[in-house]
Amino acid sequence: MIGLIGRKVGMTQLFDEKGDVLPVTVIQAGPCTVTEVRSADKNGYAAVQLGFGTNKEFRFTRPVLGQFKKRNLPPSRKLREFRTDGAPAEGGSAYEVGQSLTVALFEKGEHVDVRGVTKGRGFAGVVKRHKFAAGHASHGPTAGKQPGSIGASAYPSRVVKGKRLPGRMGGVNLTIKNLEVVAVDAEQHVMMVLGAIPGPPNGLVFVTKREG
Repeated sequence: MIGLIGRKVGMTQLFDEKGDVLPVTVIQAGPCTVTEVRSADKNGYAAVQLGFGTNKEFRFTRPVLGQFKKRNLPPSRKLREFRTDGAPAEGGSAYEVGQSLTVALFEKGEHVDVRGVTKGRGFAGVVKRHKFAAGHASHGPTAGKQPGSIGASAYPSRVVKGKRLPGRMGGVNLTIKNLEVVAVDAEQHVMMVLGAIPGPPNGLVFVTKREG
């Protein structure tokens, strides 16, 4: 489904009509430029490639920069494809290269999916990474926050796959689904969704319309 590229601004609170406090996340979504259109006849699927943000030309490779100059478009810092259903009548795409998509694409009350990269936590133990319970801190135990036994000597004589152990935590792609759009400000290119989304402030996110 169609969506926008944006950045996470941060979290705040709003009051609804009943006076209840709503925790919301502020997202700067778009404006995004359509840099390429893919059709089902030519590419096997219908999609649009959107560009977000700008950067200096010397930071792009010549092949990538040539693609933008070929279409008379400014180079975009981030590119992302969004699947579409094509145009309802002709069977082509409803989008054109150079077209600008804004946060007006979304409406208050609808639901979206937000994808981002979670905060990197570095190397973490089993208590922080997997919510293990630490050992007793008094009366003699010395286990502390150790994971304990990770396998038997006789059978299976190995550490089974998928064993929860210490390791790098965070820094992975995560999609939060079915978040309600609380407010949309087309002039400021800002939208607010109910709840939290992955990533730190100023982190890159992808907001997609829910199917159906």
